[in-house]
Amino acid sequence: MTVPPQTLPKQHQRVDNTRLGITSMLLSVLFFSVMNVLAKLLMDRFPVNEVMFFRSLFALIPVCLVIHFANGFAATLRTRYPWGHLGRSLIGLSAMVATFWSFHLLPLGDAISLNFAAPLFLTALSVPLLGEKVGIHRWSAVLVGFAGVLIIVQPSGDVLNLGAMLALGGALCTAVAMIAIRQLSRTELPNTIVFYFTLLTTVMTGLSLPVSWITPGPLDLLLLLATGLCGGCGQLMLTRAYSLAPAAVVAPLNYASLLLAVGFGWLLWGEVPTGTMAAGAAVVMASGLYILYRETQRGTTVTKPLPAGEGD
Repeated sequence: MTVPPQTLPKQHQRVDNTRLGITSMLLSVLFFSVMNVLAKLLMDRFPVNEVMFFRSLFALIPVCLVIHFANGFAATLRTRYPWGHLGRSLIGLSAMVATFWSFHLLPLGDAISLNFAAPLFLTALSVPLLGEKVGIHRWSAVLVGFAGVLIIVQPSGDVLNLGAMLALGGALCTAVAMIAIRQLSRTELPNTIVFYFTLLTTVMTGLSLPVSWITPGPLDLLLLLATGLCGGCGQLMLTRAYSLAPAAVVAPLNYASLLLAVGFGWLLWGEVPTGTMAAGAAVVMASGLYILYRETQRGTTVTKPLPAGEGD
């Protein structure tokens, strides 16, 4: 009996499309904003690690459905860089842990403002690590956007403490995770990246459940399910955004999540935005619109895949 020769999985070729990348990022912001609202409600009754576990576990549902109806599991789960996926997952999990911990140690406004330093880290790191060109217009827009965030949250200025260091560490880990997505997407399908991240974070957070477990009731389980579904859809859109457009282009659009947070706060908890909040939101929106105007003029390009062995 003749054994068929072993073949390597077909190498994925990334296609850059800035307009579609921006659209994907905005959809990701919407899904994650809903997820954050649900998580805020749930963390009043459940420990953070349990909420993170169910967020990852139920996120596998939309991820697996997309894989099934797209390229199928056989093609999607093949990977040239398993260690790259593991590293991306560890960095992403570190970002989540640091961010939630900073919320516990800092006033929420200070923590949010420091965590939104991620686009600044990302813009700086995309130059040496990805070789992307970042001009004065994009640098200026990102800095203006961050200034708008500071106007909104009005941080106290006391940053020399553990909570602030964790918030900045979470922002840095987020930026590195996005860099890892951009590198993996040169040869890996976006769905492949999302699947392994979701699976590995489910396993890693699941290992911590015996330490603190609270059995959810039927209503809580539905909320946990919705949290995971939104998280999975948001992760799919986020990874697609970073695979379609340069990191320094789509990352500042995450500032739009602040606008959605204000809207949800007003609708659900009666939190009326102040004049300062409105002014800061206007600055953030103007920054994002300027980046969109500049970058949608570039058109679509094809990025050459890396040679085998150079994608980790």
